This record gives sequence, structure tokens and C-alpha cells, in this order.
Amino acid sequence: MPSFEELLYEVSDGVLTVTLNRPDRLNAFTGTMARELIEAFDAADADDEVRAVIVTGAGRGFCAGADLGGGGDTFNWRSRQEGDETPRDTGGVVSLRIFRSLKPVIAAINGPAVGVGITMTLPMDLRLAVSGAKIGFVFTRRGIVPEACSSWFLPRLVGISQAMEWVATGRVFSAEEAMQGGLVRSVHESPEAVVEAARSLAREIADNTAPVSVALGRRLLWQMLGASHPMEAHRADSRAMFSRGQSGDAVEGVTAFLEKRPAEFPDRVSDGLPDVFPGWDEPEFS
Repeated sequence: MPSFEELLYEVSDGVLTVTLNRPDRLNAFTGTMARELIEAFDAADADDEVRAVIVTGAGRGFCAGADLGGGGDTFNWRSRQEGDETPRDTGGVVSLRIFRSLKPVIAAINGPAVGVGITMTLPMDLRLAVSGAKIGFVFTRRGIVPEACSSWFLPRLVGISQAMEWVATGRVFSAEEAMQGGLVRSVHESPEAVVEAARSLAREIADNTAPVSVALGRRLLWQMLGASHPMEAHRADSRAMFSRGQSGDAVEGVTAFLEKRPAEFPDRVSDGLPDVFPGWDEPEFS
């Protein structure tokens, strides 16, 4: 079991719960937290016992954004980096790692989620929030811009007009507005209810589905957000169906259905996924 300084990592019945653990600072985002989140998702992908991931916060907040302990120099990366290499925003590195996750990811937003505290959830697959949670893409009110790849994720999740309203105003808004705008799936009465609802969804995945099919389906859906024509999806879907149709999982899934019993899928994510995007390589940063 991995050990972390600013996260809690707990696996129970196939569900990994990652808890941002700086409650005295409303779980404000740090370089250590970023590094540990990447390590946590690496560990989750390598562990076949993990079927779904929940991310939540300790105490009364989810994540209050970047830790502003550096004062006015907080976002001046150039002052902290040597050489002429183009700096990368840390939230974006985390978002890209979550985007590559082989397990579905559910955000249980148990309190304030502001700045990187909300943008880090955009590559997660579902977001649930507690009633009263304050959410904000507040960057323009701090003299900076949306980060963590949110200029790609947010318009795809909520549409360009809603995304632009939240980004341009930089205002803090309610969980209810977030649900109305399509950012949040559901709003719950207490932090405990948010986590419980997230766990119920995660258990539905863990108890009923083939892990390789879930991982491949996640990759197909996210990757096809950038496709220029449905034919690209048809080609990828066809390759995936051809590969999965010959698998032990497909035999077991049909047999279990006919025999009216729970399926016990034999294939494991750690053995690798079929290549349904031949010739595609993840873009390099430069």
C-alpha cells in the first residue's frame, strides 16, 4: 500500500479512495500533492484489485485551490525555474495523468473546490457535490488564466457559452448552479452522502463489469472527443470489438448471462489493452 504525505490512499472492495489530506489548509494544492496524485494514479493503474477511483477531501473542503503561501509570487514559475525551458503548469501535469487513467474516476466534492481544486476534477469521469459547496474558476480574479488543461476539458463538458461565463466572470458559484450547468452529476445533502453516492457508483462498476472493457471504453470515449469525423470512432470501435469479441471476458460475459449468474471476468488491465488507435502517440510537450 503506497504511503503519502498529503494524501490518504485506501482500497476497499475494489474501490480506491484518494483523499486530499491538508484539512488545516482546506486541502490547498501544493507541488507535493501534485507529485503524490500522479504516484497514486500510477499505483491504481498497476493494481488489478482497484476497479474504480474516488477522489475526495479531508475535513470541510475538497480543495481550496493553489496554496497561496508564496504571496504575489505564487504563480511566477519563471522565478523558481532555471534555464529557458518552457515551464509546465503543475495542475496540467496532474490532469493529463488522470486523463490517462485506466480506471474510471469519480470526484466526491465534499466542500469548496476553487481554481485547481475544480480544474483537476475535469478529466475525472463523474463529479458529485455537496449542497453548499462553493465552486469557482477564479483565475481572472487573480490575474492569471485557466490551467490544468481546462481550456480543453471545460467547454467539452459544459459547452463554450457556459464555460466562458464561468471563466470570464471568475465568480464563485453554488453546487446547484454547477449541476444546472452540467458540470456536476448530482448534489447531496452532506459530505458523507456525497462520498456514499460516489461509492455506490464505484461499486456498481466493480461488481458488474469487465475491467479491460471499462478501461478501453473510457479511452475510446475521451479520445473521440477530439475526432474530426465519426468514421474515426467507427474504426476504433471496430478494432476494439474485434479484439474484445475474441477474449475470455466475452465468453464469460455471455455464459454468465445465459446461466443467470454473476460474471467472473478473467482478463486484467495490467496485462495491457488492445491498440485501437494504431499510429497515434500522445503529443509531447515542447
